[in-house]
Amino acid sequence: MPNDSFLKNIKSPADLKKMSVEELNELSEEIRSQIVETVSCNGGHLASNLGVVELTVAMHSVFNTPDDKIVWDVGHQCYAHKILTGRYSKINTIRKENGLSGFPKRNESVYDTFNTGHSSTSISAAYGISCAADINSDKHYTVAVIGDGALSGGLAFEGLNNAGRSKENLIVVLNDNKMSISKNVGSMARYLASIRIKPSYLDAKSHIQSRLEHIPGIGKSLAKGVKAFKNWIRDTFFGHRNNMFEQLGFSYYGPFDGHNIEQLQTAFKAAKRIHGPVIIHACTIKGKGYEFAEKNPKDFHGISAFDIETGETKPSQTSYSDVFGNYLCSIAENDKRICAITAAMAVGTGLSDFAKKYKNRFFDVGIAEEHAVTFSCGLSVGNTIPVFAVYSTFLQRSYDQILHDAAIQNLHIVLAIDRAGIVGEDGETHQGIFDVAFLNTIPNVTVFSPSNFTELESMLYSAIYNTKSVAAVRYPRGSELYIPQDYCCENTDYTFYGNTNSEHLIITYGKLFSYACIAKENLEKQGIQVCILKLNVIKPINSDAVKESLNFDNCYFFEEGIKNGGVGEIFGFMLYQSGYKGNYSLTAIEDYVQQAKTESALRKLGLDAESMARKIIENQTDGK
Repeated sequence: MPNDSFLKNIKSPADLKKMSVEELNELSEEIRSQIVETVSCNGGHLASNLGVVELTVAMHSVFNTPDDKIVWDVGHQCYAHKILTGRYSKINTIRKENGLSGFPKRNESVYDTFNTGHSSTSISAAYGISCAADINSDKHYTVAVIGDGALSGGLAFEGLNNAGRSKENLIVVLNDNKMSISKNVGSMARYLASIRIKPSYLDAKSHIQSRLEHIPGIGKSLAKGVKAFKNWIRDTFFGHRNNMFEQLGFSYYGPFDGHNIEQLQTAFKAAKRIHGPVIIHACTIKGKGYEFAEKNPKDFHGISAFDIETGETKPSQTSYSDVFGNYLCSIAENDKRICAITAAMAVGTGLSDFAKKYKNRFFDVGIAEEHAVTFSCGLSVGNTIPVFAVYSTFLQRSYDQILHDAAIQNLHIVLAIDRAGIVGEDGETHQGIFDVAFLNTIPNVTVFSPSNFTELESMLYSAIYNTKSVAAVRYPRGSELYIPQDYCCENTDYTFYGNTNSEHLIITYGKLFSYACIAKENLEKQGIQVCILKLNVIKPINSDAVKESLNFDNCYFFEEGIKNGGVGEIFGFMLYQSGYKGNYSLTAIEDYVQQAKTESALRKLGLDAESMARKIIENQTDGK
């Protein structure tokens, strides 16, 4: 177990205010060791959390939380924050079912100001909180902690633009580690790099000004003169006149060493005296203090359980992401029209090899999913075939662009939707359960849903070459599951598998087909014959699949997606429209899905093999 001689005595952030800088540094090392220990067992976000330990300690030692509010962007770097805010005894439960969330959660602690999980939201949320405080005559501070990667998101710029005009007690802490998940790209990354190479300059003008103003008689005039002189020095020798943040209306401080607690404390105290929007620019090292994470922060961004001594994880099986990336490379070798787009997720979406082999056709647009879709539309207009690889949960951010820029114009772009369905321990903000429902609302969109690697390749080929508008191929996290030996993959809109003369029909798509096959086999051992209708194209639904389903007395639709607007609702409507007189049952997701291992979540939702079989047995019993 890590040493916790200081940590065990921290009951709340108030305890930090009694500690010296030397003690806070020792505390930081204890926190860092605890994070490594915890993530090695539970998996989670490691490098990002190690990089903000001193930053977190410094903030909580200066600000009076929870009266002062801290809003974490994305929130995956909040482990130290949770440890310092009364949750140290529970930190070993983080990301476990019924344990602490790996992200800020308002219902978990009063110190968690705003629920997050997606990027670039902090400035807008914090500005709203600070405006509400002003309305309520609350003079406390609001702090937004945003990474340089998240700062590339459009929402962050909207927040900066709006907040910069205000006089609110808003402090934006820019955690600059030169990375999001992968290395940062684009003009913002280059701009921050240009700031980093200049000498640090702590502009303590508010402190000096307040002292001068108290000199009887001449104080205010003298303060104005000194302020003007200081601004001239600042602009002339430190280049702040061209500082983007100053131009937007923020007072800019930095860059500072994000691992120097004393320096950070000085900066935060100075920022509190401004009484207006402030940027504190802190440079940190992602993975700080753990050698393997420092050397390879990409692989240690989000990681499964690992060996602390070696940094090694268990060997992973081939994943859908791997198969997607390899197959796209093979197609691109013979077709120079193929382009790959990612929003800062090249590694996670399996595009690393594509990026190396076809540099001029690979585009990492940064954390900017909306831009990625419209950029893909521009590529399509230019007679290329753009393939945008994106996690389901992040595609939500691009709804308007898919509708307005792609589908209305009937432009051919391909959406490779990774992490479709339940994803496990990251919880409600990351489950891929909404993409089907919102894509169902958009005309001119075709959605494919493979159940194994072979189908992924064939459906990706069809999406690229056999569709003319927006085509989506959605596939789950991890490796392929059980597929019966006698099942034959067919390149058709739908497939019936099993005895078509039985009275029971399971209808499903994607990963759940594997569970349906196990349920079918278990039921047949009990003398209950079942057929499965596997939908390969889930939008539009082939009307022939519906007509052939009319022959079954009982139809059971199982869907790993949100019920409202999902495929099951649409299929049921089409079924009854066609005159179906039998029983139709729909099991789908009706609420946000909390963190848990995928198998446990599916079981609770009634979507695993055992639940499918039980549903049919209960129906047969009731029928008797």
